[in-house]
Amino acid sequence: MKHYLYLLLLLTTTSVWAQKNIYESTRFEEISANHNMLAIIPFFTNLDLDEDLSKTEIKRLEELEGKAVQDALETYFGRGTKRKKFSVDFQNVENTNALLAQNKIDYSNIDTFTINELSDILGVDGIISGNLDLNILLSRGVPTEMSFIDYLLGDANYGRIGIKISDGKTGKLLWKYENEITKKSGRNTTDLIDKMMKKMTRRFPYDKERQKNKKRS
Repeated sequence: MKHYLYLLLLLTTTSVWAQKNIYESTRFEEISANHNMLAIIPFFTNLDLDEDLSKTEIKRLEELEGKAVQDALETYFGRGTKRKKFSVDFQNVENTNALLAQNKIDYSNIDTFTINELSDILGVDGIISGNLDLNILLSRGVPTEMSFIDYLLGDANYGRIGIKISDGKTGKLLWKYENEITKKSGRNTTDLIDKMMKKMTRRFPYDKERQKNKKRS
């Protein structure tokens, strides 16, 4: 029994680490030195649902899922005292989306604009963007049926999420985080983002405490 539990723990640990990937540019400190405001844009979503839906409906649902992540990130960054933990501010997503609409940019064509162009339009120093690959509608919640073994192993892969931070002036990728989405990731989009960001607090580049520790070392 002890051997079985040890193997199970090993498999779980290996699975968790295999699902995570963080990249940070070696020039992050240099390029982001004057960053004060970031904008979060809707995430690009690819849905692979086990349903017979029209292309129009799929596109509509993909936009809803992408904007759900945008809202969830704003909620996380702006919630109460958390805001004081970061060295930058985050543009209100209503303002972000309004400015995009005023410039005739929507979910269907935002990918045709460069990071530099979007930053100029939004008046920010950098852009938070990302990708979602899903086989469920995460914003509506993950299926509740699961076995004990499924929970321990995090089985039932619902897709993958990638979050990127890019510099507004250079367009360079400064930071990226990728992770698989499973039953253990969260009940819905808001829960997923909250859990994910909490787990990597000290790995988020604009975390004030992290920046203090880097200066000391």
